[in-house]
Amino acid sequence: MQQLRRFRPGDEDGISRVCLLTARFGGDATGMLSDDRLWGDVFALPYPARDPGLTFVVDDGDGTVVGYVLGTDDTSAFEAWFRYVWWPPRAPSAEGKDRVEAGLIGFADTLGAEPLPFLAEYPAHVHIDLLPAAQGGGWGRRLMERYVDELRARGVPGVHLGASSDNTNAVAFYRHLGWTELVAPDEAGTTFFGLRLA
Repeated sequence: MQQLRRFRPGDEDGISRVCLLTARFGGDATGMLSDDRLWGDVFALPYPARDPGLTFVVDDGDGTVVGYVLGTDDTSAFEAWFRYVWWPPRAPSAEGKDRVEAGLIGFADTLGAEPLPFLAEYPAHVHIDLLPAAQGGGWGRRLMERYVDELRARGVPGVHLGASSDNTNAVAFYRHLGWTELVAPDEAGTTFFGLRLA
C-alpha cells in the first residue's frame, strides 16, 4: 500500500529515477542526455542533501519511491550553496554536448546569478514529481499540503515554483491548487506560480 513519508537515507536512487522518468514535460527523459544522472543532480538530489526535512516521498509500500516533493525554504541561500558547494564536483563540461544538455549544464553553472524578482515575497521553492503509478490518487495534493505545512511551521511567508509551459497537466494542477501565476523574466518556456503562506 502506498504511503507518504519523510525522506530517509537510501531514497536518493529512487528520487533520481523519478526525476529522470518525469523530466521530459512530465514524461521519460531516458537517453536524452549523455548521462541520465544529470537530471537528478540538478533538479532533485541537492535538496535532500542540503535540507532533508523538506523532502517527502510517496513509497509504493516496499520502499520504492514513486513520487516526491522537495525544495528549500530560502532560494537565495540554496542557490549560493548549489553553485559553490554542490555543483562544482559534479559539473560536466558542456563542450561537445548537444543543445539540450549544454543548456542544462549552463543553467546549473549560473543558477542564482540573476535572482527572480519575487523572492522577497516567495523565498521558498518546490519541485514535485509523480510516476504514473502514484498519479490520480490524490498524492500530488497531499505532498504539496505536507510541504506547505512544513514551510508554515518554519515561518516562511511564501513559496514559488517554475513549471514547463509545455507540461499542461502540471500547469493545470497548480492552478487547481490555488497557486497564482507570477510575473517573471522571460525564462524560455517556464511559467512561475506562487503561494502566500502568511
